Amino acid sequence: MDLRSLRYFVAVAEERHFGRAAARLHMTQPPLSRAVKQLETELGAVLLHRSPAGVTLTAAGTALYDEARLLLEQAEQLRVRVAAATGAATLTIGTLADSAQQAGTRLAAAFRRRHPGVEVRVREADLTDPTTGLRAGLVDVALTRTPFDTTGITVHELRADPVGVVLRTDDPLAGRASVRLGDLAGRRWFRFPDGTDPLWSAYWTGPAAGSAADGPVVRTVNECLQAVLWSGTIGLGPLADALPEGLTSVPVTDMPPSRLVVAWTGTEPGPLVRSFARIALAAVSPA
Repeated sequence: MDLRSLRYFVAVAEERHFGRAAARLHMTQPPLSRAVKQLETELGAVLLHRSPAGVTLTAAGTALYDEARLLLEQAEQLRVRVAAATGAATLTIGTLADSAQQAGTRLAAAFRRRHPGVEVRVREADLTDPTTGLRAGLVDVALTRTPFDTTGITVHELRADPVGVVLRTDDPLAGRASVRLGDLAGRRWFRFPDGTDPLWSAYWTGPAAGSAADGPVVRTVNECLQAVLWSGTIGLGPLADALPEGLTSVPVTDMPPSRLVVAWTGTEPGPLVRSFARIALAAVSPA
């Protein structure tokens, strides 16, 4: 019995389904099923009741789940402490301006309590790179928003936020309770520089179609807001974002939500990144 087989079992126990657990672990289902079956053989106990709908824990499985989670957490803390003892415990977090704002102080405080000896560095990226430096190897973990090209990147959703159109308070649509994308046809939109991730650009400016061609080019959240305030352009943003005086946000009912996520490269994060992701899930996810 090793830590990897315990991690596999915990994923299945939490997902209550081999397929979902395999997706979470970024592996195929057959080797996952074999690993759990081998664990049952080693322990001499049936851990899961299997059915076409999924799995449920047996009494033995429940007992193992509680102990396995504790053991995995202790192993993670051991790795962190060893890294701290060598002076190598640092974590570089990439953020977008609004993603850092949405995380607030709860995430930072919770992480400091769990890892008081870790040096944390924060890199705030502009809107041309939604991976916040992750793909370029500039950060260890990203607190950002999708959609973007996730090739080689693992993404875990923290929260889905409704999207609104950002307008000046004197805009004719500012008093509406909600709008649809069709109501924004023909308006002047801000746009992102050439080379911006196409999935990201299409999500935030795609509804503008060709009308964004003459809009101002923006790189930061503040530039977006200033473009609306000074030029009367419009753009989309999470409704959760605070806006300066003179601007308002009206919900767009047919726009898919903006997903706040934690992301890292590869499939097996290091102990600090894994711990950060767990703390973020608890601190940032809706109650």
